[in-house]
Amino acid sequence: MPKMKSHSATRKRIRKTGGGKVKTTHANRLHLKGNKSKKATRRNRRTNYVQGTDAKRVKQLISPAKK
Repeated sequence: MPKMKSHSATRKRIRKTGGGKVKTTHANRLHLKGNKSKKATRRNRRTNYVQGTDAKRVKQLISPAKK
């Protein structure tokens, strides 16, 4: 059985915190800001955490389980 490889694109965009949470940036943040409210722009600066079962899947992509 070949080794499981981590997903390079996911590793560049998502980090694991010391407490084990999965941290990422908000969507709709980088361009076309003129259409968005100032409140939405400020809200998107904050850290976004991946929720629930998605977190388990993303952790697997970042660093696959060792055998």
